[in-house]
Amino acid sequence: MIPDHDTIVAPATAPGGAITVVRVSGTEALACCDRIFRGREPLAAAAGYTVHYGTVAEGDRTIDDVLATVFRAPHSYTGEDSVEISCHGSRYIVAEILRLLLAAGARMAAPGEFTIRAYLAGKIDLSQAEAVADLIASSSRADHALATNQMRGGYSEELEGLRDKLLQLTSLLELELDFSEEDVEFADRTALRETMERIGGEIDRLRNSFALGNAIKEGVAVAIVGAPNVGKSTLLNRLLNEDRAMVSEIAGTTRDVIEEQANIGGVRFRFLDTAGIRATGDRLERMGIERTMESIRRAQVVIRLLDARDLEGDIPAAEFTLRQEQRLLTVINKLDAAPEGFRPMKGTIGISARRGDGIEALCRALRDAVDTEGVYHGETVVSNSRHYEALTAARQSLASALEGLDRGLPADLLSEEIRPVISRLGEITGRGAIAPDEVLENIFSKFCIGK
Repeated sequence: MIPDHDTIVAPATAPGGAITVVRVSGTEALACCDRIFRGREPLAAAAGYTVHYGTVAEGDRTIDDVLATVFRAPHSYTGEDSVEISCHGSRYIVAEILRLLLAAGARMAAPGEFTIRAYLAGKIDLSQAEAVADLIASSSRADHALATNQMRGGYSEELEGLRDKLLQLTSLLELELDFSEEDVEFADRTALRETMERIGGEIDRLRNSFALGNAIKEGVAVAIVGAPNVGKSTLLNRLLNEDRAMVSEIAGTTRDVIEEQANIGGVRFRFLDTAGIRATGDRLERMGIERTMESIRRAQVVIRLLDARDLEGDIPAAEFTLRQEQRLLTVINKLDAAPEGFRPMKGTIGISARRGDGIEALCRALRDAVDTEGVYHGETVVSNSRHYEALTAARQSLASALEGLDRGLPADLLSEEIRPVISRLGEITGRGAIAPDEVLENIFSKFCIGK
């Protein structure tokens, strides 16, 4: 996966728009572009951060009027000489410009190759590179904030701060080895324990933030559950503002989990419309109910939907034994058909999914179930499963080091116990050592070609 430093080219924007940006990077980027660009002066003579108007031509044939933006190494995204050609978005024009650049000595970039060059040049670390892909894929305000915070390096700084503290500890322990004959203790063991426990607390805080971060990144899972014909599919259609789920008065119509997404208040929610829960001898319906129970187990939020006309027909409360981190919203539907004088019970939300009454209140409750204030104010939140796994391994190694401290391990062995913690934290940012090729391959193969 480690690339060479030849010149690469790829469109950096989606095809078919009004304007397309074609990105060129590498040691011969300026020379390649000068072979097809006609402007007032050669790009090779231009200063960095300058924009030049001209044409792309093949002999006497003009392909398009373009703007060429010059970036000089090392002050570019990749750390190399780079040119970004802004042309009209015609697929034909873009294809012709790419053809001419390939003939001029460039080659097509692999997925993520521009960003991996930025990483290898030290322009960004590995977690920031991953944030680039997350930013491109972001589909909500909260998702965008997560990626932006990580890409700007606040997350990296926090991790590097923990690594620096651990490196200081190992330095003090290893310094004792130089004075072993004098029985000198540079690292006070009580202070050492306090520092290690504080670092452990910070790692735990980061690990605990993964539940929120992953939910925001993947979409907050919301299971809509209840008895048959309580209006689950009608509610899903109302939340989506379109008919996605089949609605019928026939009990057991929904036999499988239907999943759809909606953006509410800047957060992406994944709604799971489930099969109605009831005693049934129908094999297929029982399978649907089993999947409903699985949806409840994996949801962050559960909407327990009741029928205002028949609260006695509710499914047993025992079915809603939720984990501590799960949120239960009890919603009473069909207010438009409820008995005269009916009022929803305290702590419930009354709606009419058919007419739309109370939907705004339900959306506010859904939005309030996800605390994103810290995300919007730059708080470090882990959203990447690779990072979570590294933090978990770091915490386990730190626990082992603390046990070694309790056993009175000598300085050299205690230092060896701490070093895996440093290594695990370093895996997240890739600082201190270049990540293995298989890790880079896994990360950057998911990028689009022009990034």
